Amino acid sequence: MNSRTELSKSEREEGTVFAPRFDANGLVTAVVTDAGDGSVLMVAHMNEEALRLTLETGIAHYWSRSRRALWKKGETSGNFQHVAELRVDCDQDALWLKVEVAGDGVTCHTGRRSCFYRTVRADGMEPRLYPED
Repeated sequence: MNSRTELSKSEREEGTVFAPRFDANGLVTAVVTDAGDGSVLMVAHMNEEALRLTLETGIAHYWSRSRRALWKKGETSGNFQHVAELRVDCDQDALWLKVEVAGDGVTCHTGRRSCFYRTVRADGMEPRLYPED
């Protein structure tokens, strides 16, 4: 990982150098899905340290914007996210983590498997819970 590398557009989009583009706050967005069934579990952010620890340990680490602290997912709940695959998007400003969740499989702080447990409808109805929740 080399976040300081200046690459041409072509090198960034087609090359083999992993050079994530962190935003002005030093963060990169991470979309997290279940490695088995592909369900979207959560969206989080990583700073350079969180990404480095994730790559080194194979356990997902994030930066908590609300707590302003590094966060090892599962450290208190036991629901560690073991990274099966990590991908970067075309311009290297977003990550996709495919994870296997340990413990009871809960990802959301509300106690649900996924943070995406509500459906919003275009006709202005209130969001509703997914049937499986």
